[in-house]
Amino acid sequence: MAASDSRRSQRDFEGNRSIPNGEEERNVRDTGVQTDTRVQGHGPRLSKANLFTLLSLWMELFPKKEPQQRENDTARDTGLVVVHERRVLGLHCSSVHLHAGQVAVVKHGPRLKECDLYFSRKPCSTCLKMLINAGVSRISYWPGDAEISLLSGKHDHNDSSHQEAIFDATAAERLKSNSRPHICVLLQPLDCTMQQFVDETSQKCDFLGKIATDNPTLNVKDLFRREWWNNLDDFLEKLFINDEEQHKYVLNKMGLDNFCAEPNFSNLRQHMRNLIRILASAAASVPVLEENYGFFMTEPLGTGSPALPQDVVRHCIIQARLLACRTEDPKVGVGAVIWAEGKQSQCDGTGQLYLVGCGYNAYPVGSQYAEYPQMDHKQEERQNRKYRYILHAEQNAITFRSAEIKEEENTMLFVTKCPCDECVPLIGCAGIKQIYTTDLDSKKVKNDISYLRFDKLKGVQKFIWQQKSSARHISEQAAPPTANGYMKRKEEETHFQCNKRLRS
Repeated sequence: MAASDSRRSQRDFEGNRSIPNGEEERNVRDTGVQTDTRVQGHGPRLSKANLFTLLSLWMELFPKKEPQQRENDTARDTGLVVVHERRVLGLHCSSVHLHAGQVAVVKHGPRLKECDLYFSRKPCSTCLKMLINAGVSRISYWPGDAEISLLSGKHDHNDSSHQEAIFDATAAERLKSNSRPHICVLLQPLDCTMQQFVDETSQKCDFLGKIATDNPTLNVKDLFRREWWNNLDDFLEKLFINDEEQHKYVLNKMGLDNFCAEPNFSNLRQHMRNLIRILASAAASVPVLEENYGFFMTEPLGTGSPALPQDVVRHCIIQARLLACRTEDPKVGVGAVIWAEGKQSQCDGTGQLYLVGCGYNAYPVGSQYAEYPQMDHKQEERQNRKYRYILHAEQNAITFRSAEIKEEENTMLFVTKCPCDECVPLIGCAGIKQIYTTDLDSKKVKNDISYLRFDKLKGVQKFIWQQKSSARHISEQAAPPTANGYMKRKEEETHFQCNKRLRS
């Protein structure tokens, strides 16, 4: 209880500050996946470094089928994002058998050359030596506990694992000091309005919009806030070292002594909390409401592939929500991520899943802010509206894919908004087998953009965010129970009971 109270005392903290430290990557030119940002627009957006950092943290929390049990290994679960130029090559997490860095070597091999890697923890010496040898360009890591935990067994003098962790931290620091790749903490200051922007767009997203449409008397803002606080507490516990002295101890052992001096230490912790707040907002946009809401088909599953477990679907959708925070659209942020299900289990914690591509809505590559129209339908002259110039999230995910779509495998698109008529033909012809999204705009024409084709799309299974009791026909395979208990209650509960729980 004391720890929980302490975490809640952190809720009222100051705004964003930079981190004036030698470990910070200076003069980073944030070209992004799309537009050159030398000319800044009026809307806040996540930097590339912060986006990939958040994705690595979220990948650390990827839902496992069963708790990982490693023998004689104090390694913590670790998330990893592999980036090369404009493409995200992989979203990974550690498994029972391999650390995250080892997963990258097995999955990408020589393709790691000149890649940037973003870890949710400082990788161990075993991973670092292989990654350095592979010729990576940069390794960035979250400045919390290391992959080989420096906190495990610290107060147990008979526990040899802590001494091993110190040895590993020393070796990792020596590898860092003598390596060609730049190994650093790369956290960039947030725009002062970024948190407000993410909160507002998360509350207005189609997932909460669907709940509001189904439940007119429900205060969706209160629902979002409850989810936000729950997420914040959970993420702070898992991703943040609450005790300041313990945090300084870890930073010192990892060779980050400069961060331990004031004001660098306070600034670092402030910035870490700010990013965790952003992650909490993105996750709150797709609330965990047990069997009340999920991604279900409104028609029989037929002969297609079974749906993923609800916790895995939600995880992938929130990846797309994080991508949407990088949008260049001044009004509507959309994110999309494409995963495929291989024929055999992969070496990382995602099981048979591997990343195909991801994207967000943005203007053409190389363009600068204001080179193209920014206005929506309120602009009187149609030729000066944004719709003919901006690339959609689904289009960018397909364009910048890092793997080919295979006919024999189940390829799945997770997108934060109903695909429009411009994207539906691309999705059908690209070979995507399943879509997980909302249908809030389906069958609508909204000024310069229409959503008439989505409902008529054939040959693709559509799993729609909706109330479970509203789905007319749901296959027994469509939503198997998960270890996290998102879908454990009885299916036959009535619509009235669902609404009652939502309002409580």
